[in-house]
Amino acid sequence: MLRRRVSVGAALAALLALVSTACAGPAGDTEQVDPAGKTVLRYEGTASAVTFPELAEDLGYFDTVTLEWLGDNTSGPSSIQNTATGETDFGSAFYGAIAKLVDAGAPLTTVIANYGSDGDTEEDSFNGYYVLDGSPLRSARDLIGRKIGINTLGAYHEYVIKEWLFRAGLTDEEIAQVELVVVPPLNTEQSLRQGQIDVGNLGGVVKDAALTRGGLRPLFTDVDLTGPLGIGGFVFRDEFVAEHPDAVADFVQGTARALRWAQVTPRQEVIDRFVAIIEGRGRSESTDFVRQWKSTGVPTPGGVIAAEEFAIWIDQSVRLGSLQPGAVEPEELFTNEFNPYANGTYPPDSGPDGQPVRAAG
Repeated sequence: MLRRRVSVGAALAALLALVSTACAGPAGDTEQVDPAGKTVLRYEGTASAVTFPELAEDLGYFDTVTLEWLGDNTSGPSSIQNTATGETDFGSAFYGAIAKLVDAGAPLTTVIANYGSDGDTEEDSFNGYYVLDGSPLRSARDLIGRKIGINTLGAYHEYVIKEWLFRAGLTDEEIAQVELVVVPPLNTEQSLRQGQIDVGNLGGVVKDAALTRGGLRPLFTDVDLTGPLGIGGFVFRDEFVAEHPDAVADFVQGTARALRWAQVTPRQEVIDRFVAIIEGRGRSESTDFVRQWKSTGVPTPGGVIAAEEFAIWIDQSVRLGSLQPGAVEPEELFTNEFNPYANGTYPPDSGPDGQPVRAAG
């Protein structure tokens, strides 16, 4: 595994320039162990959703680690900043955001993919950029001077929109005239229907629920732009990986198997499991969105990462001037060494226990 050899002090100094409020000092990599002798991994979840590590724990796929939920986080950049500063042990973000944070000095390595777009049919997961049915907007050039609602700046959807505009022939000056507005995902549909934004990004179960109500038309989708693609993944601090490789290995194998379980298990069975997990943890969350779940979104078995999934966004950052040429290389940002579907433990096309996938009955 390739790692950036930077000091924790340098990484934190860079992080202070990236966040608007003061960061807490690093929590350190002191291993926490529960009464059963398992390594405790602190993390942030997502409200009304089930992450793949949470699914792995529920399925009993972890052997030596257990999870400690610290709260919820809706921002990928914030999630990995919290991991870089030691407030959490692992986080998740878009690959482009990970590349920029590592370039800034954060000692992070991506260990498994956890979301993406795996196709463009009704049974697949993808992200769409929608307008109202009666909207005059049809092309990239029509977006000059218009407002596009996305979940956060500096993350995946900003990159996708700018890449789409660039490929359509808009200049940097014209792209800068397209206004990106931060709108929480749960409010995007309402903001679009009320005319507060001209285009809204919708993905996952939020998209599926919105489309059932009708009246929306896709301007383009991310699969139109890139094809099926892993978009983001889980990261650990390099120091944590070095000090606790067995814990990280267990986390990755369990999460990979849970992701694979969701990839090959009948959809309704996955939904029922998600609903039971949410109802069982007692956080007063809605299960409406997970009932709309379609697929994992990850196109590779068990979340194996491909270098090309980083390269496309690094190239864009270089083109836009936010990264210097050669500042980071895709192979420096991730490892598949712990993933059983990449390291020879399981055949890539096998199921969650390494056995041939059974046809759905």
